[in-house]
Amino acid sequence: MDLVISEPSPSKIQVLPHNQYQTFDSLTPSTVSASPLDQFHIWFKQVVEDGVVHEPEAISLSTATPSGVPSARMVLFKQLDERGFIFYTNYTSRKSREMEANPYAAMVFYWREVHRSVRVIGKVEKVSRKESEAYFKTRPKGSQLGAWASRQSQVVKEGEVRERLKKLEERFGSAGDGEANIPTPDFWGGWRIIPTEVEFWSGKPSRLHDRVCYRLEEGSTAEDPKWKIECLAP
Repeated sequence: MDLVISEPSPSKIQVLPHNQYQTFDSLTPSTVSASPLDQFHIWFKQVVEDGVVHEPEAISLSTATPSGVPSARMVLFKQLDERGFIFYTNYTSRKSREMEANPYAAMVFYWREVHRSVRVIGKVEKVSRKESEAYFKTRPKGSQLGAWASRQSQVVKEGEVRERLKKLEERFGSAGDGEANIPTPDFWGGWRIIPTEVEFWSGKPSRLHDRVCYRLEEGSTAEDPKWKIECLAP
């Protein structure tokens, strides 16, 4: 359906279409895995193998200050392990500063092409230096240099980042230099979201979507999680 908007006044926009969603499987507590991490693995593997979702690893990441002021941005999910969801970033960025001060975050995957979404809420922790360094080595050389060049979220002058990049290329070698050995910056690494709540959403006609929510039971731990699985009203 083409997007149609109405402009009732110069300062307002109204979106008119009501797109219909349709998934053909049934999403209920009896049809999902006992673990939300296992269920996520199934869904993520499906969207990657089907190849119809563009950037299935893209997530909206929300953090907040200790006083509750939220902020959100798009980042890339990179790893799933037995504890949670991992992404990598600059440790001096706004999101990292907020997670240092208020160690909770929320993330959302939205796979429009297959009418599915996954929402995660949990505590955050930094991954080990060994894990960060191992992942950093897999990045393209240009991305490695970019991690050094960008003082993420800080105000910069026009051309400042490019100038820093030139100096770093002189120091470490250019992105096209296969022999360049670029170390992991001390100010860069991974964050892990250890989930306490995970919701799986499957689009259905007339906005009567399927929603299944996992909540970590009280007294349960990340090392031995026990989950309560419930349906939510659409």
